[in-house]
Amino acid sequence: MTAALMKSVLSALLLMLSFPAAAEDDWASLTPLPDAEGFAGSFAGVSSGALLVAGGTHFPDKRPWEGGTKVWYDTIYALEKPDGKWVKAGKLPRPNGYGVSITTEDGLICIGGGDATANFRDVFRLRYAEGKITTQALPMLPKPCAFMAGVEMNGTVYVAGGIETPAATAALGTLWALDLKQTGEGWRELAPCPGSARILATMAACDGMLYFISGAALKPDVGGKPARVWLNDAWSFRPNQGWKKIADIPRVAVAAPSPAPVVDGHIFILGGDDGALVDFEPKEKHPGFPREILSYHPGSNTWNGVGELPFSLVTSPSVEWLGCTVIAGGEARPGKRSPAVWRGRLVAP
Repeated sequence: MTAALMKSVLSALLLMLSFPAAAEDDWASLTPLPDAEGFAGSFAGVSSGALLVAGGTHFPDKRPWEGGTKVWYDTIYALEKPDGKWVKAGKLPRPNGYGVSITTEDGLICIGGGDATANFRDVFRLRYAEGKITTQALPMLPKPCAFMAGVEMNGTVYVAGGIETPAATAALGTLWALDLKQTGEGWRELAPCPGSARILATMAACDGMLYFISGAALKPDVGGKPARVWLNDAWSFRPNQGWKKIADIPRVAVAAPSPAPVVDGHIFILGGDDGALVDFEPKEKHPGFPREILSYHPGSNTWNGVGELPFSLVTSPSVEWLGCTVIAGGEARPGKRSPAVWRGRLVAP
């Protein structure tokens, strides 16, 4: 073990001792992000024991139905301990949102994303130390991509779906893989999911298997703009063996926090948009997204409802930090972000 890695492990252990106690399946709020509006589509993860939240979007003036303009951000915030204060630790290479976040032992990997005019191929690692961020470039994606899903399994990062351009009316039906031990070989293209190409799915890794759940396909509406087709199918993928359809998720869960937490062999889907209120009026009274927690057990190929969340947040990464699942910010309802940061300990049913 290197001196740097040992220091990181010791730091994490010390922080765990200070983490506020939580009952099983209990959720509690942490220090909110230092922005009154909050962000959706941020990158989030852990480096050197600190929680990082970077980039994302919000509407600083008016809501979208009032003519407001969505703005992309590049600020990186760090929280060194659960009861501490957020600090500005650095900036992303450029304003960015709606990519994939992967926490590794060596920092937070940020994949793809985009802004109002273009999606990106960028892949880079953020490392946090002594209050500052350093950035390491990694092999670029085969294509620009945002609104995709991703997860790390056995030292390889997998990315599936998404869109190549902000105005695309069809999703990418792709599965890419990057071996973190051999990054010089770049991304490999693997067999795509046999289901519909999609955006905003949720991915998980459990016992050597990838899981690709829900999301939305795209098609052009009568005006030629992208319209969602809500999906409730779910799939598994084992490297060198391929894809297999599994039991449909009981309800659609678009943009649920991803990667999905895995506890004792159960995969948890935290909320997500089911599309039921997509045309809700008046928009400013929208009640938010479903709060139901769903659990999938691969051994029995079954889904179960296992409680409710105290929050309604989508387009936010799920982060494992100090033995808990953390959701930092996100979209609380259409056009409205949240600075809230939540942590909970999930328990398998």
